[in-house]
Parts: sequence; structure tokens; C-alpha cells
Amino acid sequence: MLADYHVHSEFSDDSQYEMEEVVIDAINMGLDELCFTDHVDYGVKLDHGVEGTTFRKNDDGTPLRNVDYPRYFEKIAYLQDKYKGQITIRKGLEFGLQMCRLDEYQKLFDTYPMDFVIHSNHQVDDIEIHLPEFRAGKTQKEYNRVYYNELLNTVKAFKNYSVVGHIDAFNRYDPAGECPLEDFVDIVYEMLKIVIADNKGIELNTSNVRYGVKDLTPCRDILRIYHELGGQIITIGSDSHAKEHLGFHIEQGKEELKKIGFKYFCTFENMQPIFHEL
Repeated sequence: MLADYHVHSEFSDDSQYEMEEVVIDAINMGLDELCFTDHVDYGVKLDHGVEGTTFRKNDDGTPLRNVDYPRYFEKIAYLQDKYKGQITIRKGLEFGLQMCRLDEYQKLFDTYPMDFVIHSNHQVDDIEIHLPEFRAGKTQKEYNRVYYNELLNTVKAFKNYSVVGHIDAFNRYDPAGECPLEDFVDIVYEMLKIVIADNKGIELNTSNVRYGVKDLTPCRDILRIYHELGGQIITIGSDSHAKEHLGFHIEQGKEELKKIGFKYFCTFENMQPIFHEL
């Protein structure tokens, strides 16, 4: 069983990968299943048809937009029907959750039935974590703890998700290098205990290779903590935004999970995990 559970298409502002091309490429490379998880980042981007201002804009000065939801879910339904029997296609989204925007995400979740939702943190208080503004006036330990506390607080407050995405993705962006896990491990333990108690999961995000991150994402120590605490729900996703990313290191990711002690990985249908032997 080969599945990619973190896939972006032209419906994400940072991808031009046409959705049907994704499906055709996935079939050709032997994927059994994929889940589209295009970006929603309230506070940084506007929904289609909504007027307002955002911190970030396109090159032409227009505001960045979230997924065009009706067109997105219609296109997935069309592709599910067209390629039925060749590949299983699931409908999902990647929520860039932050405490100041939870009501907007709840409304979105209530409006569109989905198979899968990635709980990610890309910004705090409407400031994207990769920007210098996020780190300004703080030590490395301080801004890392701000990021992980936001992750913890959103896990406490928002329950309509499937897995927590790329937990230590902040390592991708930190110009100071990777922050030692001991600087925030207490927060990670608390967060993962809540995730497990809520019957949610985490993802192994295989984009670490292309981002030049030395360890896995999340790192092996965080994966071990999750496993030792009894966590079993885990998905594997490439975080693809282009053809060369799709399915990247999925098989290798499965082998890494086996080494840590995991016996299963998951796919999802109607927000419920389905377990497959690694």
C-alpha cells in the first residue's frame, strides 16, 4: 500500500501543479491513494469573494487567497469518478491554525465534509513563522517556545483535525539552525499526550530531504516520544507542490517508521483512520 497524504495543487497559492496532472502522475508512479490537502491560512490570506487586506500580497498587489472551496471539492469529486478503480482520491485541507482564527476554521469545517484535515501552524498572531518579524526581540529558545506553545494551545482548543502536520517544521526556516529539543520538549510531551487522548495522530512529512533538514520531520526523537506515549495514528506525506515532490521518499519514510517501532501507517476516510501494515 503506497499513499501520499500531504499533496498540494493549483488550488494552493504556492503551487501551480494541476490537480488532474497530480492524479495522472500518481497513477503512473504506482500510488494506491492520495489526499489533496491544499492550504487554508486565515489571517494571512482571504477567502475567494471576500474583500479586505492581508499582510502578504501577490506580486501584483492583490491579496493572497485561500482555496476556492466550491471549485476545489467539485474538482476532487470529478477526479474521483473519472479515475475510479485506478487510484483512491481523498478530499482534505491543510489548516494553518492559530488561536486568533479558530472560529473561521470551525465554520469552514462545518461547511464542507472532508476525509482528512492536517493541523499545521504556519503563523502566530497573523505573523508567518518564517518571517524576521516573528523572531524579532526574542532569543532562539523564546521564539521556538512561542511557536510550540501556539501548537499546544491550538491542539487543546480545536478538535476537528486528523493529524498534526510537520511538528518541527520551524527547523526549515530558522536562520540560527535547529533549536535543541530540550528547549521545548516539555511542550511537545504535553501536546502529544493530548493528541493521543483525542484519538488524533501526527504525520511524517518527507519534505525534510528537499529542505535540507538533517533529521526527519518531525525529528526521530519526537517520533519516538509519540510512539513511547502510545501514539499509533501516523500518516506519511510528501508535502508536494510540484511533480518532482509527489510521492517523494514515501517508501523510505515507511522504513524509518519501522525502525522506531511503528507497525502501521494510516489513511483516512470521513475523518476516520484506516490502518495499514508498514
